[in-house]
Amino acid sequence: MTQSYHATVFLVERLHRRFLDVVKAELDRMGIEDINNVQALILFNIGKDELTVGELTARGYYLGSNVSYNVKKMVETDYLAHQRSIHDRRSIRLSLTEKGLKLYAELAQIFDRQIHMLGDAGIGDGDLRDTIQSLEALEQFWTKLVTLSSRGGVPMKASAA
Repeated sequence: MTQSYHATVFLVERLHRRFLDVVKAELDRMGIEDINNVQALILFNIGKDELTVGELTARGYYLGSNVSYNVKKMVETDYLAHQRSIHDRRSIRLSLTEKGLKLYAELAQIFDRQIHMLGDAGIGDGDLRDTIQSLEALEQFWTKLVTLSSRGGVPMKASAA
């Protein structure tokens, strides 16, 4: 179990970095140099919605300071528009500009192409669903550990394996 746990933790990290490499390669292929791979994923996650920076961080994908920096850069390069909320002047609403929507559509096509290629790699829908189930269980486990730790709780007792 120890080897499997360590292998899973390190694999999740490597997979995230590898996917960022894939996004970077696609941006390079398209000749897009004014947005990086992390920013492109933030843009894709915003999609056609209108969100605040807080909502992006609440989704758990990004750290607050990183989101703020990347949002600022994407506003400067005209991928994102921002405006103060009418109801809460402290809150800034984010949405994709025309340029951002164009990149969003291109990324959606790229991801769709990759989805169709999964079958050739021997990866089916059932495989992905099983992976999601396992990763969500691991996320819940880690969330419970963080919650216990932040409350000064005692770590969960290990059961005999």
